[in-house]
Amino acid sequence: MNTIVCKQILCPVDFSDFSDYAMRYAALLALKFDARLTLLHVVAPIMVPLPGDGLVPPMRQADIADIADACKGRLAQAAGDLTPQGIAVECQVTSGVPYLEIIRVADEAHADMIVMGTHGRSGLVHLMIGSVAERVVRKAPCAVLTVKHH
Repeated sequence: MNTIVCKQILCPVDFSDFSDYAMRYAALLALKFDARLTLLHVVAPIMVPLPGDGLVPPMRQADIADIADACKGRLAQAAGDLTPQGIAVECQVTSGVPYLEIIRVADEAHADMIVMGTHGRSGLVHLMIGSVAERVVRKAPCAVLTVKHH
């Protein structure tokens, strides 16, 4: 029987209750497998459509950098809660399209698993804004565990 090797877990965090719940799953798995846990937040710049096919970011790079710094602090706080449990935690903040950045970071970190929350949207809302988790599941270079918060 083959054993499952899981040494690197990636947990995207958007600071919602959904991602907090998924982070608890990721922490339990990291303990079980003695794996490193990377907490990732993606700052998604809001794009404003222009006439035609163009988009322009309404946020200045300095504003994005300020948001990223604030997010690093929040991730460090979450990591601080996990390290006393014996979990090796790394925090990373990037900017871009969330599902693409999650996939890129998972690939670069050689993640064995991505553990992420899902908002469980359906119907018109799902059709209009899509699902980051769904896109990650389809394109990820590793196993993906989606966690739905009740």
